[in-house]
Amino acid sequence: LQAMSDSEQDWLALRPQEPSPSQCCGGGCKPCIYDVYEKELAQWERAKAKQDKSLLVEKKEQSSNSVLNPDTFTAFSVSSVEQLTEDTYQYKFELPGNSSLRLSLGQHIVLRGVLNGLEVQRAYTPISPGNAEGYFEVLIKCYEAGLMSQYIKTWRKGDTVLWRGPFGGFPYQPNKHGELLMLASGTGLAPMLPILQSITDDEEDETFVTLVGCFATFDKIYLKPLLQDLARYWNIRIFYVLSQETSLEKLPWSYQENTYTGRLNEDLMKTIINSCRRRPFVLICGSSAFNEDMTRYLKAAGIEENSCFVF
Repeated sequence: LQAMSDSEQDWLALRPQEPSPSQCCGGGCKPCIYDVYEKELAQWERAKAKQDKSLLVEKKEQSSNSVLNPDTFTAFSVSSVEQLTEDTYQYKFELPGNSSLRLSLGQHIVLRGVLNGLEVQRAYTPISPGNAEGYFEVLIKCYEAGLMSQYIKTWRKGDTVLWRGPFGGFPYQPNKHGELLMLASGTGLAPMLPILQSITDDEEDETFVTLVGCFATFDKIYLKPLLQDLARYWNIRIFYVLSQETSLEKLPWSYQENTYTGRLNEDLMKTIINSCRRRPFVLICGSSAFNEDMTRYLKAAGIEENSCFVF
């Protein structure tokens, strides 16, 4: 076989990488990562046909007006890194002046990382209030073998990171639902927090909320102080389901009465729904397996799909 010419290899190295299914967050983003890929690929093909690399420069351009944009990536600076559990971190990003991302509730943003020449994109939901000024915060779980995780673990204060968005979100309206039942697994807690905070910040909003947080162990529950504060509101209840804890005795007593051990299964789901003060509208966020299980249990408990929203 004839060896590929250097210039051929150069061009191949510049070819945009087709996104792997895991890069698509499945959130119905407009434009989706695949739309962006199609656009970049067409641009690459034009440049290659003309043998003119300068035609690719536009691709790498980032929006410099420091405003989030769904089409192009904007660079934001990391202002603090806080480790919450052995594998979960809270990252704070600076926004210029007193600007705000102005996110709707539960909207996510897409992160772009490059590691060993490979580009990865993942969606994360900021946990800071949508109207927070001068900053936004993201909760991220890092996986041992995850490409994006390896990139994220290199972040230090002052580094710049590329985001685009916002996408998705849950069209929440105060007092529209009598009770929200939030089922969150691990970092699936993220989209629930801005909604919870908007309810507790609004004295006119009398929506009841039951949040069920599913974690492996007590130590892996994130943001305990924040959750404890939220649970003090008259209309907010928080339950924990700890899949790898076998007994509640070692837990602080303040957690014992609202924590279950084992997995959130069909029976426990029925118990929780029966304890709701009104017929709940359900929000679900976790892994795809978690989301499927929850939808199945809810159906068995008589909650139809039109009363559920999956992030």
